[in-house]
Amino acid sequence: MPEAFTIYLRQTILIFRKELASYFDSAVAYIALVVFLLISGWFFSSSFFLINESDLRVLFSMIPIMYLFFIPAITMGLLAREKSAGTIELLVTLPIADGAVVLGKYLAAMALLGVALLFTLLHFITLVFVSSNVDVGALLSGYLGLLLVGGVYAAIGIFCSAITDNQITAFIGSFMLVFILFVLSKVIIFVPGFMSAFVQYISIDFHLTNISRGVIDSRNLVYFGSMIFLFLTLAVRVLEMRKWR
Repeated sequence: MPEAFTIYLRQTILIFRKELASYFDSAVAYIALVVFLLISGWFFSSSFFLINESDLRVLFSMIPIMYLFFIPAITMGLLAREKSAGTIELLVTLPIADGAVVLGKYLAAMALLGVALLFTLLHFITLVFVSSNVDVGALLSGYLGLLLVGGVYAAIGIFCSAITDNQITAFIGSFMLVFILFVLSKVIIFVPGFMSAFVQYISIDFHLTNISRGVIDSRNLVYFGSMIFLFLTLAVRVLEMRKWR
């Protein structure tokens, strides 16, 4: 393994541990997780006990909506907080690659998101034990889709956090961007025909729906990977620009 890559990896892990610890050293992680779990638990219970629907379709359709608020909330301070506190200047002048800073903070946000989704596996386990016709493959692919959508939203969140020193502004900016991606598939009927294919492709719900059905197409994976790479790269470029001011 090249020495440069090893150093980069160590720097990323260092930032990751620091950011993850900062989540749980404050009330942010606990409040976000409790609210997320209470809402997701309510939607699962309402479909499972009230209408006797033994799958997670209702929950899977509601979690992307919850993401619109949950992910901007956990990412808004990743870089904006550093800027407002003045610590970003020290951070970017340390012998730590800007990419390692962004990637480490991004992975910390994804770890928190992963914990939230991990707790919802209790609903999955409940279904497996009480129902004999559970499509385990479709449910697992649904979780994969939720994780990938969360990855795109978190990348957008850290980009918005990089371009401002105000956490509320970062929250609003990331909310607006993820909301646009979310509603594109709903307004496609109003789009001119020659643009419909493009709008459908950049709609995140289109790709999530495919994966949630158990169809893991390489085109969907390329879309999610490209979106994550794009916004993380933009966040790195914003940090690099600060060095030349």
